[in-house]
Amino acid sequence: MQLSRLVNFHKTIGDPTRIRILALLRHGPLHGQAIAGKLGLKPPTITHHMAKLRDIGLIKEKREKNTIYFSLNLKKLEDSANAILTLVSERPYEITINEQERSRVLKNFFTFDGKLKSIPAQRKKKMIVLEHIVKGLKIGVTYEEKEINQYLKQFHDDYATLRRELVMNHFMYREKNKYELNPPELWNLTSGE
Repeated sequence: MQLSRLVNFHKTIGDPTRIRILALLRHGPLHGQAIAGKLGLKPPTITHHMAKLRDIGLIKEKREKNTIYFSLNLKKLEDSANAILTLVSERPYEITINEQERSRVLKNFFTFDGKLKSIPAQRKKKMIVLEHIVKGLKIGVTYEEKEINQYLKQFHDDYATLRRELVMNHFMYREKNKYELNPPELWNLTSGE
């Protein structure tokens, strides 16, 4: 799960009312009026919280005549809740790379003047290329999207794909078209012997 989506998920469910709503929905679908009655809240308050839960995909809606019934998307809840455990514990996508392999990949994918010949399809090679590309960026600096685009254009014309790959593989964090470099520990790769 992309880091920004993971943070948004935890921000959204970090509200006692939303957790109580999810707990109610685990017993089956309910309409907004029923949820409001059970929680002692006004319907507009429930509407607000349901919109937040809908935005992160935790609830499903089904209309029956003039009534909307809400149900819990348990699979999405489990996947989202487990994403942080995956990130901080097992790290199943972590890749071990030795220096000889790193050198060989960089030599094969970059021209003599530093241009990227093509974006690797193989994950391990792609991670080596992305790691190389971010070496010119600084941790703690917030970059505008235009700045990142300009920076990435020096490597490859398809800067949008590179930018997306950097975010998806946790090299960078994006929020509201601003980008920051993540610490290397989040990059899903380690150096081997």
